[in-house]
Amino acid sequence: MKMQWALIAGLVFALLTGIFAVINVDSVQVNLLFNTVQIPLILLILGCTLIGGIIVGSYGIYRQYRLQRENKQLKLRVSELESSATSNASLDSFKSMDSLNSTEPDSLLENDSIQSQRKGNPTGTL
Repeated sequence: MKMQWALIAGLVFALLTGIFAVINVDSVQVNLLFNTVQIPLILLILGCTLIGGIIVGSYGIYRQYRLQRENKQLKLRVSELESSATSNASLDSFKSMDSLNSTEPDSLLENDSIQSQRKGNPTGTL
């Protein structure tokens, strides 16, 4: 919706500029620092409007390019952080698995030695 309003405003501005230029058809003297020139005012108005549009359009394109580049860099940074977070999470899970595995054999040995003592084996070996 915002783009539609911007397009309508641009068309209204172009229409007003065109009407203003057509009304002013007299020749005017323009000083170009090194020379003076007689130019119809309609060409001067339309030329200045065109140059202003080119400048604003160029700035808009530059800004959009810069924002896209920044967006790309931020997406790369997010993917790097996500990959490091998953690798840290996998390391943590491996550490927790190691801690679980290290406690399990001790409990199994205790259970085996208890069961072997019940069977009459005093050394606790099978």
